[in-house]
Amino acid sequence: MANHAAGDGGIPPRNVAKDGLTRVMTLGGHYGLRNHTVRGLRDHKGKKVLCETLPFTPDEAAAAEEAGIDTMKVRFDPKQPHLAKAIRDAAPKTFMAFSVPLVAAATEDEAVRLAYTAMELGADAIMCQWSPRFISAAAEAGVPVQGHAGLVPRKSTWTGGLKAVGKNVEEALWVYQEIKTIEDAGAYAVEVEVVPEELLNEISKRTTLLTSSIGGGKGGDIQFLFAEDILGNNPPPYPRHSKQYRKIYELQEAIQKERVGGFKDFIQDVQDGVFPGKGHVIKAAETLVDDFLKEIE
Repeated sequence: MANHAAGDGGIPPRNVAKDGLTRVMTLGGHYGLRNHTVRGLRDHKGKKVLCETLPFTPDEAAAAEEAGIDTMKVRFDPKQPHLAKAIRDAAPKTFMAFSVPLVAAATEDEAVRLAYTAMELGADAIMCQWSPRFISAAAEAGVPVQGHAGLVPRKSTWTGGLKAVGKNVEEALWVYQEIKTIEDAGAYAVEVEVVPEELLNEISKRTTLLTSSIGGGKGGDIQFLFAEDILGNNPPPYPRHSKQYRKIYELQEAIQKERVGGFKDFIQDVQDGVFPGKGHVIKAAETLVDDFLKEIE
């Protein structure tokens, strides 16, 4: 007798690893292969620093997977779910958390429904800036949740704006308590943004959560950097915590310069009578025009 539910198509349920991948079934009911599971990620805590990125396009996601990135976050807009789904499909073997909008859920029930929608599209987890109540509701519903602490940009008015958090004892204690509250709510991980490296190092030792560091130095269990920073998609200035490993913006500028040059050359050729040339037109048969004129006249 089959040991999987009717309608759950895809890869047969065998606990066999292939090429370092693990067979899984998503919360949405789809079989697949992944480089990590929540349990596997947790097993790395304190033993191995993982790498995480947030791609903005399917091409970036596919490149990150081919390079061997451990985990990805993907911005999830419930009004345009196809965007996140395209990135999911481009990197099908990488553990991926969909980053759900803060203001898209106003109740625990809405939080659970939004989390389920993300999971149905193939997410392995969600990342959120929600309150502990919402995190708890989603976690209780079986959804792996990554929270957010330290500098939370959308809540930055509470911490004095877009600047580092935790630089004095009062703030450091607050960051620690926020992380412990997220832990108690049932999350598996927390993104910790722009806090002192030494502080995050001590907090990481005192929480079961995987700490994803962006601007928290080497204190985290995971090093997180946006794909646009890694690839240098944009020109300076850059955030202090970022590093650009390529300068794709220079290539994009060169491509745009080539576009402009191409249009200019086309315009000039038309004005000079060079385009279209003999090789670009259809030559009429010898008597075609004379015969045509006789017919219409």
